[in-house]
Amino acid sequence: MAEQQQNLDRSCWVCFATDEDDRTAEWVRPCRCRGSTKWVHQACLQRWVDEKQRGNSTARVACPQCNAEYLIVFPKLGPVVYVLDLADRLISKAGPFAAAGIMVGSIYWTAVTYGAVTVMQVVGHKEGLDVMERADPLFLLIGLPTIPVMLILGKMIRWEDYVLRLWRKYSNKLQILNSIFPGIGCPVPRIPAEASPLADHVSATRILCGALVFPTIATIVGKLMFSSVNSNLQRTILKGNQSGPCDPGCTDSSEHCVPVY
Repeated sequence: MAEQQQNLDRSCWVCFATDEDDRTAEWVRPCRCRGSTKWVHQACLQRWVDEKQRGNSTARVACPQCNAEYLIVFPKLGPVVYVLDLADRLISKAGPFAAAGIMVGSIYWTAVTYGAVTVMQVVGHKEGLDVMERADPLFLLIGLPTIPVMLILGKMIRWEDYVLRLWRKYSNKLQILNSIFPGIGCPVPRIPAEASPLADHVSATRILCGALVFPTIATIVGKLMFSSVNSNLQRTILKGNQSGPCDPGCTDSSEHCVPVY
């Protein structure tokens, strides 16, 4: 009689519903709990276990009252379901690596395409195609992507300042150079220190865009200003090396200012 009375007074410890609230619900006793906490709805227990596992069907779940581990038995899967589940696991594990590979491959082939277009712009369309056709494919796969990288690094690193300092520092040891270029060993004027160009996202974007657009601008302006030169490469080099003249005493450290002796 006591057991029957307990069955009539049972309450689900998940939703706190009784037999009077839902007479069609299926009741189970999944652990060692006694008293009012030993009963639970089958549907409520399954939902609670799903929340605890968080999508990992192999995670262990225990009763929050008696700490007894639940033995979860899954129905037998057919071959189709088993194959689909295995494929889903493989895809979930290989997905990040595949995404990273696609991203790296996209960047690489974009750099290769940019390098090929730059070669045809600077050298000339037909000449560039001839050069790339005669070149080793391995050399092209390695050399073409380095073109945008070198352009960006050349824009980021102020290499001309270091070359100028070294030239002035050691040129006085060469008497022939002093006789040809008088005053070349003069002390280097102090150049104000500048902040890192990558410290500001606007400057970083300007450097990136300026470096990538530079060959196109040099090619177009070279054709307009040096139309008498037959070689497309020479026109591009002349425009790329062209800069506004500075006064002899100018200490401006901008990119387009070259000291005049």
